[in-house]
Amino acid sequence: MNAPIRRIGIVVAAMFCALLMSSTLIQFVQAKDLRERPGNRRTLLASYSKERGSILVGGNAVAVSKEADDTFKWQRTYPQAKMYAPVTGYYSFTYGAGRGIEGSYDDLLSGSSDSLFYRRLVDVVTGRPPAGATLELTVDPAVQKAAWDALGNQRGAVVALDPKTGAILAMVSKPSYDPNLLADHDLPKVSKAWSTLSTDQDHPLTNRAINGNLYPPGSTFKLITAAAALESGQYTPASELDAPAELDLPQTSVTLPNITGKECGPGGKDNLKHALKISCNTAFGSLGMALGQDKLRSQARKFGYGQSVTVPMRVTPSIFPATLNEPQLAQSAIGQFDVRATPMQVAMVSAAIANGGKEMTPYLVKNVRDSDLDVIDSTDPQEFAKPISGQTASQLNDMMQAVVDGGSGRKAKIPGMKVAGKTGTAQTAKGKAADVWFTGFAPADNPRVAVAVVVEDGGTMADEASGGIVAAPIAKKVMEAVVSR
Repeated sequence: MNAPIRRIGIVVAAMFCALLMSSTLIQFVQAKDLRERPGNRRTLLASYSKERGSILVGGNAVAVSKEADDTFKWQRTYPQAKMYAPVTGYYSFTYGAGRGIEGSYDDLLSGSSDSLFYRRLVDVVTGRPPAGATLELTVDPAVQKAAWDALGNQRGAVVALDPKTGAILAMVSKPSYDPNLLADHDLPKVSKAWSTLSTDQDHPLTNRAINGNLYPPGSTFKLITAAAALESGQYTPASELDAPAELDLPQTSVTLPNITGKECGPGGKDNLKHALKISCNTAFGSLGMALGQDKLRSQARKFGYGQSVTVPMRVTPSIFPATLNEPQLAQSAIGQFDVRATPMQVAMVSAAIANGGKEMTPYLVKNVRDSDLDVIDSTDPQEFAKPISGQTASQLNDMMQAVVDGGSGRKAKIPGMKVAGKTGTAQTAKGKAADVWFTGFAPADNPRVAVAVVVEDGGTMADEASGGIVAAPIAKKVMEAVVSR
């Protein structure tokens, strides 16, 4: 064999080897990724050939597939669309499974999960049509509706937790959207709806309870500052703090004022418990500087700031700044400057205090059921952290009860019941009304629900709003929906 023919033979052999290697790579190594790409039309059509599992709340479907007389065979529908959209997410032929439970548990709902392998074999043997698993959520329909109705037409979010287990009892985000528009089989109509929703300046596709740009937590963060003080062993609820009308901030000519413009106590002094009760800015600003940024940052992290949580959707980590000068530290101690939090994180702080210092991991899915509705998996409550001692939790509980009994959170009172809470009014940008907050729990002596409410830009009251006036009544209705049962 002459040299040219030999070289051609080597090249052809190399090409055959490359072809075999690439086909092997595609068929075996990359097959799963290619199959699960959102734009894979063949996979999407195959997924519509079988019934997708339902999503249940209180025994009723908030997402269900119904037979359709078209190419797709099954139509995904959302009976209580907007109220549950941040929880369910959407299932769309064009845009896939997204944002909520639909995206997080797509493999179970579609029936493709490895955990359903043996049940798929049984379906093949028995000739029964394949179907996805059904998910039973922790959400309480009465609590969800109370939160939805109480928030009204205001932008914001509500989260309610069972402090003893971490089960999410309500998750509301407004403005919301109708996932039926994205699940429609009229694809041009779906594309138009997506364009409208994704360019809406109010961001209805964003679940404000767990994602988005996050919010300054305002005075709700004073719970963490108070916790850091009590945990240090250097302070008690009776400890005296500097509480002038305005706090001189070092390194600057700027001062930190109280909203009232007055001293919080005689001679510009106040104790820790009363300072929390009336939400004294200067007392907590001075306390933050006295504690130092390391203690504040450490306490915030113990509660979950900077840590990743999934419910199963990923919760955007809340933020406590990495480095601070003294004026920034004073502002951070009252939940301003660059401190940012999700309503979920704020609810987790209250839930930890309610639960004696033990913070539970929040979760949305209670049970996974097969096509016969037999339970094949359940979520066991798990401890997330122990950010504070039982003694500190008891002291904070008592201090938060004072906030509701006669302080800034009086509108959260429930007749005949002890309620604990903390208000917040957070400045966001010059010329904009403040975001207003309430977080707390009830009954304070045997907590069954912890809640966080945020209303953007003061809601319907705009510049006249405060956490005690706008957010506290919303939280009251949510807590009543739990404790009245």
